[in-house]
Amino acid sequence: MSFLTVQNLYKSFGGNRAVDDVSFALAKGELLALIGPNGAGKSTCFNMLYGILAPDKGSVCLDGRELIGMKPRDIWRLGVGRTFQITAVYASMSVVENVQMALISHHRKTFSAFTRAARLYRDDAMALLDLIGMKDQADRAANILAYGDLKRLELAVAMAHDPALLLMDEPTAGMAPGERRALMKLTADIVAERGVSVLFTEHDMDVVFENAHRVLVLNRGQLLAEGSVDDVRANPAVQEVYLGGGTTFGGGGDHA
Repeated sequence: MSFLTVQNLYKSFGGNRAVDDVSFALAKGELLALIGPNGAGKSTCFNMLYGILAPDKGSVCLDGRELIGMKPRDIWRLGVGRTFQITAVYASMSVVENVQMALISHHRKTFSAFTRAARLYRDDAMALLDLIGMKDQADRAANILAYGDLKRLELAVAMAHDPALLLMDEPTAGMAPGERRALMKLTADIVAERGVSVLFTEHDMDVVFENAHRVLVLNRGQLLAEGSVDDVRANPAVQEVYLGGGTTFGGGGDHA
């Protein structure tokens, strides 16, 4: 049964149709990859799912509830988490404080001079850091972390919301190959353990093929192919346009 249903999504910028009649579904506990070259429309699609961009037309339903027209914060409150291509953590705080702040926001907790924020949800934050393998770095300053550790911390911050759906826009961008595989293996383990649904964009095909349950392929804003890893890898159109047609998957994210 579909948990997220996207139907006939369109978005144009001037004369450029960035997302052109895209429809797909995501099941509960599924790890779904959305791939394509720079400019294919992946980030635009993500931004519409999260309420950052309004589509020209189309529907996005989460567990039967329409998301189009809702603000990102309201979508977040429904249980949709997101990570970004560029990490967004509080550099001046420690690792555990970053996760605590996310937990405070999730629980809508207020604090005062009599209830220091540093005391709130520390045990819960430590449990999340243990989940991502960073419990031993809890009291380190975030601004001295290696980039791969920052990406793992961002995942812990996203998980502090206890999301039912996690949108990960190029989660391994800027990471070394070994770090990429480790982060997505960690994500796949969380999916298996907690039943979280994940939609992620990715340029590293090894990461995609090793971890995704299914794959969607965008080309110039349109859905070119979808199916299992084996089906997509063997698809002649995908091989021509993406894997064997001279297109480079590395580098920055798309803007369409």
